[in-house]
Amino acid sequence: MVDHNIKSILESLLFVCDEPLSLARAAAVVEKSEAEVKEGLEELADDFRRGDRGIQLRRVAGGWRLYTHPGHAPYIEKLVISWDSRRLTKATLETLAIIGYKQPITKVSIGGIRGVNSDGAVASLLAKGLIKEMGREKSPGSPILYGTSILFLEKFGLNSLKDLPPLAEFEPDPMARGEIEAGLDEEGAT
Repeated sequence: MVDHNIKSILESLLFVCDEPLSLARAAAVVEKSEAEVKEGLEELADDFRRGDRGIQLRRVAGGWRLYTHPGHAPYIEKLVISWDSRRLTKATLETLAIIGYKQPITKVSIGGIRGVNSDGAVASLLAKGLIKEMGREKSPGSPILYGTSILFLEKFGLNSLKDLPPLAEFEPDPMARGEIEAGLDEEGAT
């Protein structure tokens, strides 16, 4: 059991942080070991969970962050305009999924997978801060490589890219695959 004062201090730090709080940073601020801080954060998360509180403490993007209780979302949406006032279009969501699973990846490769030019979707995702430039490909023209950002992990509630659901979960079943292939054959015939 961690000293209540440490948990109280950690709760205050989490309240004022505008990004996930890493163990190392928290330990340096409270002048305790990372093990003590981790135990304190885990106990604090349990306290919130057991108390059915309006906020929750979760591990995301390599740190810890306070979130509102998901069951209260309809009320929160009524109160504030959230970041998704700049909603993702189907094109930007497709592009983000491709980048998430295939990163680092170039615009040309994204367009090849989607079958359409993805310049607008990439520009939109960059403007929203969900993706970032990760360098350049060593090929003619040295195209820019894109990958997801820390903000992507944070907004989608992921601790790391390993938390993305396996692609196999999204594969069509054999019947749906047949329908898709039949539709593609019809398009090719016209």
